[in-house]
Amino acid sequence: MAGAVLLGCAALLATGDTRADGPPAPNPQIQAAVDKVQALYDKTTTFQSDFNQEFLVKAYNQRKTSHGKVVFAKPGKMDWVYDDPAGNRVVSDGTTLRVYEAANKQMFEQAVNGSQYPAALAFLTGQGKLGDAFNFDMRTGDEMHFPGGFVLIGTPKQAMPAYTKVLFYVDSQTSQVRSVMIIDAQGNRNRFVFTGPKVNEPVRPNEFQFTPPPGTSIVHP
Repeated sequence: MAGAVLLGCAALLATGDTRADGPPAPNPQIQAAVDKVQALYDKTTTFQSDFNQEFLVKAYNQRKTSHGKVVFAKPGKMDWVYDDPAGNRVVSDGTTLRVYEAANKQMFEQAVNGSQYPAALAFLTGQGKLGDAFNFDMRTGDEMHFPGGFVLIGTPKQAMPAYTKVLFYVDSQTSQVRSVMIIDAQGNRNRFVFTGPKVNEPVRPNEFQFTPPPGTSIVHP
């Protein structure tokens, strides 16, 4: 996909592999932390937040930053509206997935069931459970430079082409995920930081509908 700022979101939509490694024995403390996070999002029907995204291309030590607003709603709906770069959009209405690049006037479109919401963010859309998708390790906030929280380090139970690790930065008091870092096999790091999150608030009826401007090239992967 052209457009570096959407590389991370493209990775979030990659199809998974079916191979799996044997799971390690669960750690009760880690399992309790995962259960608290999952319980919070099981009760969440909508999630809205500003976000900052930083994508690090390890091979070239290059960083691409962007920001905007995101809305999730169950089941399977999401809308990433980019303020910078202006006009970029990643939208799913639960049936069709659309990734629009404003600079290129190009939109990638495919059926949701032809892709796969990865567990990296699926718990926000009601499409999956953290414990079903990952084996977890845990680090303290002090270790990870995340005061007031802890970090769950997830290794996919099924091999995924889009990522090898996903780090969930969790607020200790609320069990809310404040940041997600996705690491792929090349060591590239795609981090989303959510600021001012709001849960279970009404969403505009047409939030997950998107028609690109006239002249847009539509691509079906």
